[in-house]
Amino acid sequence: MTGVDIPDVDSVVRAATPDLIALSHSLHAEPELAFEETASVAKIVERLAQKGFGVEVGIADLPTAFDATYGSGELVLAVCAEYDALPGIGHACGHNIIAASAVGTGLALAEFADELGITVRVIGTPAEESGGGKVLMLERGAFDGVAAALMVHPGPFDIVGASSLALADIGITFTGRAAHASAAPEYGRNAADAATVAQVGLGLLRQHLAPGQQMHGFVSDGGTAPNIVPASAEMLYYLRATTAASLADLTERASACFAAGALATGCTHEIRTVSPTYTELTPDSWLTESYRAEVIAMGREPVARELEGSRPLGSTDMGNVTNVLPGIHPVIGIDSEGSVTHQPAFAAASVNASADRAVVDGAIALARTAARAATDAAQRDRLLDGVERRR
Repeated sequence: MTGVDIPDVDSVVRAATPDLIALSHSLHAEPELAFEETASVAKIVERLAQKGFGVEVGIADLPTAFDATYGSGELVLAVCAEYDALPGIGHACGHNIIAASAVGTGLALAEFADELGITVRVIGTPAEESGGGKVLMLERGAFDGVAAALMVHPGPFDIVGASSLALADIGITFTGRAAHASAAPEYGRNAADAATVAQVGLGLLRQHLAPGQQMHGFVSDGGTAPNIVPASAEMLYYLRATTAASLADLTERASACFAAGALATGCTHEIRTVSPTYTELTPDSWLTESYRAEVIAMGREPVARELEGSRPLGSTDMGNVTNVLPGIHPVIGIDSEGSVTHQPAFAAASVNASADRAVVDGAIALARTAARAATDAAQRDRLLDGVERRR
């Protein structure tokens, strides 16, 4: 893979390094939640527009989704930017690094778009943490015509062939009947008890879960006062599994626990989908190995192939993208001092010197990988054929 000559994308990223790091730090300093990333989008698209990208904000009927395009080549390569933060702990998943590296990759590829015969698209994808922005954008055609989609995500260490779990994000509402908890408890139907019974069922189910299946959640509403039998209760739960098929099995079994809670307490219940279902990552093997060669050449030491699947990275809506078209979602390591994503300490680490290096290294590695795909005749044909088949 390293035998093909590619243009000097490194120099473009290195020239833009001060601005890329400034962007990363600015996004980190002003974290915004899912579908509310207005300031973040403005900061990102400003950089791209200044370099000649045609920018459209609000694509796919999502106000904080955007498409920044450069070039006119037949091979359309997309770089996905994420920029939503987490409630209370800000950029504890390092999406500021993702967005800044995406801009760097886009700038590097745009510099050589004509030479490579490509169209570069930096696609802004909101609400990865909750809301499934990419799923909605896929359904609404935002990735139509894209031959390959690439992005890089920070973590405590480098994982090239990263794996993730399919995810169902659900809410369960129990409806009972209010009554005075002391004077007339027999008239009540306790919705909070329904949630308790359901959680006992889920706890017992855990001993029979298939490998890779997970359940976690909490009671988000359990009543208003101790002397009122709760007439309503709500649970918010994530169900995860290694594949979409395994997730469907888990969902059926967990749903029986929710139904049992309602039946045992004389309540009714309703299960709703909070966010679109995420599917598991299926990274493209050629792009994965090309990226691996690049980061190793840069002096990084990714986790061994045989260990990559031992610790899935939670769930991501990039999984849905990789199940439709070729794509990669490698993890680039930062010095997080023992912390992991979704911890406050990881948020603090997402603007340290190693995080700044990850912005630059991630942009260069993605740009090199994309350039190799564009200049390798067999891979170029494969990617273009894939677009035709999806049409």
